[in-house]
Amino acid sequence: MAAPMVHGTVTACGRLLLRFSSPLLRDIYGNGQNAMLKTKQTQRCLSISAARHRQQTKSTSSLSDKPYTEEFLQEMDQEYQLGKRHLANMMGEDPETFTQEDVDRAIRYLLPSGLHEKLARPMLKPPDQIFPKQKALQWGKERRPFSFLFYTGKANYYSLMHEAAQILTQLNRHEDKMLAKGVLLPDPEPWAEFNTSVWIDKIAVEKMITESMDDHQYRRFVEMLEHIAAHPYAKQAAQFILKFRQELVAVSMKQQVHPLMYDENGIAYMEAEGKRKSSRAKVTLRDRGTGEVTVNGLPLVTYLRNVQDREQVMLPLEFVERLDQFDVEATVWWGGTSGQAGAIRLAISRALCSFLTEAEIENMRLAGLLTTDLRRKERKKPGQKRARKKFSWRKR
Repeated sequence: MAAPMVHGTVTACGRLLLRFSSPLLRDIYGNGQNAMLKTKQTQRCLSISAARHRQQTKSTSSLSDKPYTEEFLQEMDQEYQLGKRHLANMMGEDPETFTQEDVDRAIRYLLPSGLHEKLARPMLKPPDQIFPKQKALQWGKERRPFSFLFYTGKANYYSLMHEAAQILTQLNRHEDKMLAKGVLLPDPEPWAEFNTSVWIDKIAVEKMITESMDDHQYRRFVEMLEHIAAHPYAKQAAQFILKFRQELVAVSMKQQVHPLMYDENGIAYMEAEGKRKSSRAKVTLRDRGTGEVTVNGLPLVTYLRNVQDREQVMLPLEFVERLDQFDVEATVWWGGTSGQAGAIRLAISRALCSFLTEAEIENMRLAGLLTTDLRRKERKKPGQKRARKKFSWRKR
């Protein structure tokens, strides 16, 4: 059965307007005047008139009020909740458990769009995602600015710089008092939060102060923070400094090593898998071997005729200087010879980790033997001879 045709628009405030033109939906909502009446009711529930929206926009932007007041955002949130509930009922789901992901999926189903720009597609988002964060009220009824830095054009930025300068001055005064008492240097205190974090970027600072800033202003701000952080008594300003620090995410670089397995004869072996392009390989690496390598039941020389492919397969064993210690049994499928050789090499490298020390594993990782090669063949482009090569130009 064909999908129901639903036409509609979504306003910038997240309001949803739907019009049904499917026989199935007409059967559900009735025919004739009854269908028109219910469709109009749905439109009134899910939309607001353009005149009312223009009136609200004009009233919110008048005088000295900020563009989006709390009352306006609360009203938009109520309309969003109402639209989400109607959307859940239309999709036949529970409105109480209807999440934003379900809303996005329903919008894509009901209002399919081929527009390339995602911001131009229909959407139903919460008001806090539609309306940007605004500055607080900066002047009173007498039209007099609250801040003495208002006429700088970037009151919040210079206010933040002024606060940082005041903190640095207070730290210098405290240091002078301690020097007068005979204390040359403070006792070193551990500061783990500072050592495991970095300064936040320019975009994060702009969101924090709700003002734009250029690179030069951001560098000046970071230099001021570094002056404070390098002060002997910087721990006293930790609350101010850590607001502009971002914790680093610890990433483990250690390769996962599986324990060795043993057969009925007590010989250690290990199994591993690898991939390269579309090729997949599974390798069994057996200890106490003679260096024999078989691929799909055939000797390596017979299966891979290209010398470069054979060198790729033997590279992990050659790198750790254990060519004659292991026997390799590889099973490979899909792809060409180059991709299969790369998949076998990765599988051998992973299986070899169970027989090596941590230092040897780290050397293999640095050499790139434990990294999956994600490169693919680039597709041919229309109007070109190959992926990058162009047709030769001919004068006509």
